[in-house]
Amino acid sequence: MKALLLIDIQNDFLPGGALAVPEGDQVIPIANRLQPHFDLVVATQDWHPANHKSFASQHEGKSTFEVVELQGLEQVLWPDHCIQGTAGAAFSEALNMQQVEAIFQKGMEPNVDSYSGFYDNGHLKSTGLADYLRGKQVQEVYVAGLAGDFCVYFTAKDALQEGFSTYLIEDACRPISPENFEKAKADVVAKGGKVVHSSKLF
Repeated sequence: MKALLLIDIQNDFLPGGALAVPEGDQVIPIANRLQPHFDLVVATQDWHPANHKSFASQHEGKSTFEVVELQGLEQVLWPDHCIQGTAGAAFSEALNMQQVEAIFQKGMEPNVDSYSGFYDNGHLKSTGLADYLRGKQVQEVYVAGLAGDFCVYFTAKDALQEGFSTYLIEDACRPISPENFEKAKADVVAKGGKVVHSSKLF
């Protein structure tokens, strides 16, 4: 079984959003074209409380994109984004959700961020995604979405660690930093994953 993981294709990560990923909207038509070619499609959703400690607004005197320590982990301070129940946290209306069988929300614990769709950044708490995929007899996961150098990358790393054959669909992702995305792709390959283009999957 092959599963497509659609990572955080939410309004706040799209152009005009609170934490817009450059050209983030360009992943949507590719994600829509990919879905019929998979046995299973699931989505992840950043779902933060308003007081989340990854927000720069929660740290007096700090600016967005500064790096601090949070729960012993290095933490980028983000603009407030994907707050539970807001329009920014909603999936893009252009994204086809009809084939999505499950949505895994992450980032709800105020004191630790959660880039990966599988775990928080401290690997303290599972989202249940790995067990869900195993329960569906999934062996291969294909990862697409936003942002390529953060949530997609961390999800791919955890998928490999959980024992899934893991493919990062590079043209179905957009990064915050293209340079960091190149490093992320190289790391995924070094850990045993593969980087593929969507044209090879149709």
